[in-house]
Amino acid sequence: MPSDKFSLPEQHCLPWHPPGLVAGVDEAGRGPLAGPVVAAAVILDELYPIAGLADSKKLTATRREALFDEIRAKALCCSIAQASVEEIERLNILQATLLAMRRAVLGLRLKPAMALVDGNRLPQLDMPAEAIVKGDALVPAISAASILAKVFRDRWCVQADAQYPQYGFALHKGYGTAAHLAALQEHGPCPLHRSSFAPVAKAQRASASLPNVL
Repeated sequence: MPSDKFSLPEQHCLPWHPPGLVAGVDEAGRGPLAGPVVAAAVILDELYPIAGLADSKKLTATRREALFDEIRAKALCCSIAQASVEEIERLNILQATLLAMRRAVLGLRLKPAMALVDGNRLPQLDMPAEAIVKGDALVPAISAASILAKVFRDRWCVQADAQYPQYGFALHKGYGTAAHLAALQEHGPCPLHRSSFAPVAKAQRASASLPNVL
């Protein structure tokens, strides 16, 4: 008879959960003004618990990096996916986020019997799913997914910074900080920016209105 020593209580409190593997799903990058939105799905292994899982926003960057490697080493399987800037512009940020989540779940090597998704909206999946508000702080598998998504997107920001150093992506991670908004005003948007987001659209209009100087 299998041991329940490492069972996750949050994943067993809903009576209609089907038996089988449970995937936690979360995203990173809905709010920033640039770059893809990233989602991750994780099925943890109860035989190999991971200490210190928490909402990725509550962890230091160093701790997230360490947990990123541990999750990938110990989880039964995990998957990271994204929706591009072009998809964000075409679909809107909510639908692009749900698309990235769907891709992450579909990318799992093992098919879960249940998906637990952070937030209050569900992607289209071919399995039962439950949306859990603040799930990244309540459910270890969602916490693990939030860490994978956050670290992956932060690494993308470092690469973007090398490509477009004038914007400071490595520091603000694409969010609309004062420094980022000032860079947008000075340089105008780059191809990595989300033109459908109001501060980027404003900078784009301002840049277009400037006279050409030969």
